Amino acid sequence: MRFPPHARPLSLIAALAGCASVLAVTAGAGLAQDMPANVTVLDPILLEAVEGDDDAGLIVATTSSAGGRLAAPLLDTPASVSVITSREIAQRGAQGVEEVLQYSAGVVADFYGADDRFDYFKIRGFDAYAARDGLSLGRPFGGIREETYAFERVEVVRGAISTATGVSDPGGSVNYVTKLPRRARFGEVYGTVGSDDRGEIGFDLGDNFTPDATLSWRLTGKLRDADAEYDNSRDDAGFLMGGLTWRPSEATSLSVVVDHLDLEGVPGSGGHPIGTDFDRDRFFGEPGYNFRGTERTSVMALLDHDFGTGLSASARLRYSDTASDYGYAYIAATPTDGSTVATRSFFGNDAALTALIGTAQLQYDTSFGGTGSRTVAGVEFADRDSDNDTFFGPAPGIDWTDPVYTGAPDDVPLIASTTNDQRGRAIFAEQELTFADRFIVTAGLRHDWLDITETDNLTGTTARGEISETTGRLGLTWKVTPEVSTYASYAQSVVPAGIGTDPEEGRQVELGVKYQPLGTTALFSAAVYDLTRTNLTRTDPVTLLPATIGEVSARGLDLEAKAELTPAISLTAAYSWIDQEIVENGTSGNLGNRPLLVPEQSASLWATYTLAGQGARGDMTFSLGGRYTGQYFYDDANTVGTGGTVVVDAAYGWQLRDDTALTLNVSNLFDRKYVANGGFGADFYNPGRQIAATLRRSW
Repeated sequence: MRFPPHARPLSLIAALAGCASVLAVTAGAGLAQDMPANVTVLDPILLEAVEGDDDAGLIVATTSSAGGRLAAPLLDTPASVSVITSREIAQRGAQGVEEVLQYSAGVVADFYGADDRFDYFKIRGFDAYAARDGLSLGRPFGGIREETYAFERVEVVRGAISTATGVSDPGGSVNYVTKLPRRARFGEVYGTVGSDDRGEIGFDLGDNFTPDATLSWRLTGKLRDADAEYDNSRDDAGFLMGGLTWRPSEATSLSVVVDHLDLEGVPGSGGHPIGTDFDRDRFFGEPGYNFRGTERTSVMALLDHDFGTGLSASARLRYSDTASDYGYAYIAATPTDGSTVATRSFFGNDAALTALIGTAQLQYDTSFGGTGSRTVAGVEFADRDSDNDTFFGPAPGIDWTDPVYTGAPDDVPLIASTTNDQRGRAIFAEQELTFADRFIVTAGLRHDWLDITETDNLTGTTARGEISETTGRLGLTWKVTPEVSTYASYAQSVVPAGIGTDPEEGRQVELGVKYQPLGTTALFSAAVYDLTRTNLTRTDPVTLLPATIGEVSARGLDLEAKAELTPAISLTAAYSWIDQEIVENGTSGNLGNRPLLVPEQSASLWATYTLAGQGARGDMTFSLGGRYTGQYFYDDANTVGTGGTVVVDAAYGWQLRDDTALTLNVSNLFDRKYVANGGFGADFYNPGRQIAATLRRSW
């Protein structure tokens, strides 16, 4: 295997863009409250949302397509959905996906501490799948860290949603909505300096090629040169995305977006000896073997056409080519005999993935006898070809009282090498009926076929598997008043567990209420749920082979509020309680225990106050946030874990002039330190205090 550091060139890319998920960008609170079910009103509202980017200046979105195949006001959606807008992302200075999600109800992120290989987050106690513009990206654990500057908004759907997005875990999923060209000239440039020698510049520019906005473009990019918070680290990034949108008529939009992501980082700190209390910057890995590289190029094509008379069509297609690798030394065991020499191991991975995924659907909106009807039906395909090599071997021990590094190894043994080919096909349909403008019935059905071929390159053997699964969803929404809606829903999910085992299945019952006060920019929601994940794959303690011997149940409550209370005060608040239990686990015990890394309670609050400018002084904003994560365990046996913790964040903004602003963001203001993960040889601390100052000019 190759050893770092290695350089990858940042390529310039051009593109075109236009997608149904972006059609979900909100039309604004007032429009959403009065939106009828008939087609003649719905279509113009959604188009205005896309081109006008109406929620870019708000923290409260009111419309989304993430809850199903049909874009709808959140008040009318029979699911618990959060939308993190571009304004909220910028206001909190959120850099990575975990930071973007950590103020959303039901979401727990960053529970692996200083392990920086992937995006780590769970929804309702389960690992979540991710999608981009409605097309699945797969499970983030084991994937790549996404660049949040590429996205206009991030949508979180809590609960089973396989009927809309395909295979996914029952806790929920995340949809990233790509920035697309607009009809008007706009732009921003920024520069950031911050902790750990961070220097960053970025831009987001767009305009029309033609006076009538028939052809529009957008170019977005950033370049970061930084370290991580521990010694012998780096956190460099290059990103460039170009998009073109062609509108030959008001009925047709064709877009293509091309982006290139280049990340040069490190996998993590390597851990700290159990029971010690070192500063976060202490490094017990191996500087000569400590790398994490990612290079991905994606091309997306998105087409929308309105035939008139209520019939419309859309198609999405994405091709991506990814190469990634990592290698590091980590503390594998902390001695208990009084020695200060920790056992270490080398671990590495080389992976390559090409993926082509597409979907095409027809939608028909009509009404009959006072009943509004919206119907969508379509097909999806996904082809994924991957190669994966894993390396593992012993590394020299290290004395944590006097560390001496030994250099990169001559070789790390190859322990696994696989080639995996997946061919997926699916058909889906969703129906929405609105009675008396108050009762909305939503039903969805999807069938997936998945063929998997996996070759063990070390033995030359090949295994094949076929999966054929149907998932459904049924929801009923009652608009009690134009401001209040209640809903009940039943939804299913399915995930292929591997060749030779049954797919993991999920089912959920949910009851919820949403409140959107008239004349305000606010949305309040509450949901209770009961979900079960069956056929959970675990290693059978008797045969030591993978087997579907597990079942986990979860019951919980999610509360969320997003509100711009006055022109000067806004807030985001969330609370979640979850009672998760291992119901079946073969004969290995742990029955009745809480699954690992799932806190019983979590809560967050982010509040912003704006002090209006006077004279030469522009507006100033003061923000303060807090995140509470309850006790959770590092293992299913519930033998070791961490207690409840509170982390405080803060931000300050000063509008220097109409087009220029200075912001200061501080995460973990009081530098609260705790062991986010551990119990298996080493401790991994949560991220420490990070400070960033940004100067931004926009027009």
